[in-house]
Amino acid sequence: MYRINSGMGHRPPVRMLSAWVRLQRVSQRVLSAVESDLKAAGYPPLAWYDVLLQLKGAGADGLRPLALQSEMLLKQYNLSRLLDRMEGERYLERQPCPEDGRGQIVVITPDGQRLLTRMWPAYEAAIQRQFAAQLTAEETAQLARLLAKLLPR
Repeated sequence: MYRINSGMGHRPPVRMLSAWVRLQRVSQRVLSAVESDLKAAGYPPLAWYDVLLQLKGAGADGLRPLALQSEMLLKQYNLSRLLDRMEGERYLERQPCPEDGRGQIVVITPDGQRLLTRMWPAYEAAIQRQFAAQLTAEETAQLARLLAKLLPR
C-alpha cells in the first residue's frame, strides 16, 4: 500500500488512498483494454469516437474547439492534432465561426456519422467485456451513483 507523507506529519487515511489508487488503476486498465478491443476490431482510437459523439450531440451548430476541448478533457495541442487527423479522414469539418471571423466551428460529417454508428457495437461489446461483465446490475448502479458524487454539478 502507498504511504504518503506530506513532510508535515500528516498521512492520508489508508481507505482514502486505497480508493484513489484503485480508481486510477481501474480507469487506466479498463480504458486501455477498451482501446485494444477497438483496435482489434479495426477501428480508430476511443478519442475519435468521443469527439464524434460530442459533435453529433451538438447537431448542425457544431462546437468550437474550446468547447470540445472542455468536454474531452484533452489539452489543446492534442485536440488540434486529433481534429487534423479526423478532418483528413473526412469524419469532421471545420467551418468559419459566424460570430468570430478568426474562430472555427467543428461539425460531424456524414462519414463521421457512419463511423460512429459502425463503431458503437464494438465499443458496447468492449464496455460489456471489460467493465460490465465484472459487476452485477446492482453493483453497476451503485458505482454510477458513487461516481456521480465526484462530478461537477
